[in-house]
Amino acid sequence: MPRVNFIAYDGSSHSVVVPVGTTLMRAATDNGVPGIDGDCGGQCACATCHVYIGAPWHALTGARTTKENEMLNFSACLHEDSSRLGCQITVSDALDGIVVKLPEGQH
Repeated sequence: MPRVNFIAYDGSSHSVVVPVGTTLMRAATDNGVPGIDGDCGGQCACATCHVYIGAPWHALTGARTTKENEMLNFSACLHEDSSRLGCQITVSDALDGIVVKLPEGQH
């Protein structure tokens, strides 16, 4: 199973192992990773699972959808090149070891 490495804003690390097909939002919320709220339950209807995906992982997560871009506009911590919604990224074997950084806050 793939490992996801969440890095909180304060620099603390939370590493979880999840089944293929799990979203990053679910990986965090199901494993008690602080900093991901997932208020809408993964429906791409809020921005409380905002994460930063950097190189080299960014290219492996796919492109942002129009809906995802709309929701990210609600984030005060938007980074044009690395901001994503965790509910829109599904973990695959190719993402084993991915590093996911969290913003200072979700609201």
